[in-house]
Amino acid sequence: MSIEHYENFPVASVLLPRRLRRPVTDIYRFARSADDIADEGDLSAAERLELLAQFEAGIEQLQYHQPVLADTPHSAIFIPLARSISNFQLPLKPFLDLLSAFRQDVTTHRYRDMAQVLDYCTRSANPVGRLMLHLYQAHSPELIELADSTCTGLQLVNFWQDVALDWHKNRVYIPQDLLAQYDLDDDYIQARTQLLRQPEADARWQEMMQLLVTDARQRLQAGLLLSSHLSGRISLELKMMVLGGLRILERLEAVKFDVFSHRPTLSRLDWLRLITRGLSRTSYRP
Repeated sequence: MSIEHYENFPVASVLLPRRLRRPVTDIYRFARSADDIADEGDLSAAERLELLAQFEAGIEQLQYHQPVLADTPHSAIFIPLARSISNFQLPLKPFLDLLSAFRQDVTTHRYRDMAQVLDYCTRSANPVGRLMLHLYQAHSPELIELADSTCTGLQLVNFWQDVALDWHKNRVYIPQDLLAQYDLDDDYIQARTQLLRQPEADARWQEMMQLLVTDARQRLQAGLLLSSHLSGRISLELKMMVLGGLRILERLEAVKFDVFSHRPTLSRLDWLRLITRGLSRTSYRP
């Protein structure tokens, strides 16, 4: 299982304390499987929604403390998940919120404004951070607020990095009103994605993307503050995730936001730099 396959899941390195690796894997398997239902394969929308409804029924079953039977749908996921939820007293609302976001992926392909995008992030990304804080036993209102900002920032980094990839799934996460503000539209994204003799991303696109990247960067800064409230491996794990997101934003700027020709990724040299930054006590600087 490739932990990195679920981009909203901030886990999976050896930095995680051993006692948390089992519950993190169980939560990840749930999120990955449900996300794949929404995104992968050739199922119809109705079939995807039906399978996600089965996942929701599984969570509701746990809500009423009913045992998960071996012959029930997705029991291989829900039996270990039920054990981790019970052992760590995890709330169930984040799981339901994730399912809500996955259903939205099936039915919604455009977003009117940033408020709608952020509402999606509250259910697609923020629940993961909240579950992790519960595992860390650090779920105070102040830390939840910082975690929400961090997770939303990471989700936005993924959106702006993957404009071209999302287009092939018939999804555009850039708000429609923002595209219109810069005299851009779906046709522009389609032409650039298909490389129909279009020039490199022009000034309108660059200016709009700079606005989006600056916003994401500001949200991610909360993660560095959050890491200072945590300790040990958990703090470093979080700091590395945030620094990775910030590095992707640097890469986006370096290619002048031409996400159609260049999908920014992190090299070994990038990771060496991130390790240095992560171990440093100084504040982040690009």
